[in-house]
Amino acid sequence: MASTSRGDSFPKVQCPNHPDAILVEDYRAGDMICPDCGLVVGDRVIDVGSEWRTFTNEKATNDPSRVGDAQNPLLNGGDLTTTISKGTGAASFDEFGNSKYQNRRTMSSADRAMLNAFKEITTMADRINLPRNIIDRTNNLFKQVYEQKSLKGRSNDAIASACLYIACRQEGVPRTFKEICAVSRISKKEIGRCFKLILKALETSVDLITTGDFMSRFCSNLGLPKQVQMAATYIARKAVELDLVPGRSPISVAAAAIYMASQASAEKKTQKEIGDIAGVADVTIRQSYRLIYPRAANLFPPDFKFDTPVDKLPQL
Repeated sequence: MASTSRGDSFPKVQCPNHPDAILVEDYRAGDMICPDCGLVVGDRVIDVGSEWRTFTNEKATNDPSRVGDAQNPLLNGGDLTTTISKGTGAASFDEFGNSKYQNRRTMSSADRAMLNAFKEITTMADRINLPRNIIDRTNNLFKQVYEQKSLKGRSNDAIASACLYIACRQEGVPRTFKEICAVSRISKKEIGRCFKLILKALETSVDLITTGDFMSRFCSNLGLPKQVQMAATYIARKAVELDLVPGRSPISVAAAAIYMASQASAEKKTQKEIGDIAGVADVTIRQSYRLIYPRAANLFPPDFKFDTPVDKLPQL
């Protein structure tokens, strides 16, 4: 029998034959054992330590998690729902072959729609290598638009694509409409409509895009050296300052500046190569190039090393 000596406030479990012995806990059996005589002093001891066990069905994965997924604050129910996986055994189906357990009542239709939109946003962002902060801002924008119900009649995919475009511009890493359109199932025109409606509904704004927002990415995708990138950035900025390209989009001006800088260097690129990366037509590049060509001598940086002189550049 175990003896219990009462101290000031809590009882102390000890061996009656060896009161000074330090008891050993057997966590597997839940026993407290005297190391001197082997007497089981206490049983059914509760282990208060962490229980690192794997609760997933997949044995190959190492997932020592003691809780479920993290709470999603974007969902109305706080994501405190139960999702029943698809049954595989005979006990999961009734005599007619229908599944006994379904998830229809575990999540509201609003949460289900938002969850599907969040998955689509994550998929689109992963395709163009956007970071997590862009995805989080896009999810927040979509939640605000969805809860306001100001874009009824528009598909959730179109709203999600427009929110992704807005989030990119607000975070200072703008993407073109064609880049967003390439990773979504929505047309460029529909994304543009939703973009304007969202800005009006949320009473928000985005910074104006400039040629410098796209220059480093376009030049990197074209494999151009740093000198050409700096020259193209300088050319585009000077062209805007001198008001040589009125009414032209920053993307077309950036493409024309890259074409001029590459033609003056040893790393020459064609209009089609630049157009495929920038998402603009060859004729658009030519039109912007013709506007800046007459002042080409004043557009290059002073320290630029010409491989082709200015007077030998293509006139188009």
